[in-house]
Amino acid sequence: MRSFTAFAFCVAAVPIPHPGDRRASWRIVPVPASVPRARRLVRDKLAEWEIGDEQDEIALLVSELVTNALCHAWGPIWLAVSYEEGTLRCEVDDANPVLPRVRDADRGDERGRGLQLLDLFSDRWGSERTPTGKVSWFELSVPARSDGTAA
Repeated sequence: MRSFTAFAFCVAAVPIPHPGDRRASWRIVPVPASVPRARRLVRDKLAEWEIGDEQDEIALLVSELVTNALCHAWGPIWLAVSYEEGTLRCEVDDANPVLPRVRDADRGDERGRGLQLLDLFSDRWGSERTPTGKVSWFELSVPARSDGTAA
């Protein structure tokens, strides 16, 4: 699946329309209250696209990506979601070019498990540098209904 990061993360503070396509992106204000807002935006979009079975897992993974951007980056944060050929992809774009790495969190640690959750619940995930920082993403297989819409 081709990433749409460069196209979707231009200059908009409102959802970018993608007519006839199942793609959406939003600018996320870099404050803690944006984490539940990001979950809500993605849940609403999945409901619109009639993708429902994996909403809890998707919301958890979106929370992890947005939280990582809030904790480790600066500047604007962009959240994007797309559905194409049975694959749901979520991306978070931030200005920090340092790629995240999986940590071994001790039992009492309050942080350090987000990437482990991505590894556990997603089909694929990763991070890539961009000209303005990096994009972190995950993908999940979402089966299509017999009428061609997402399950």
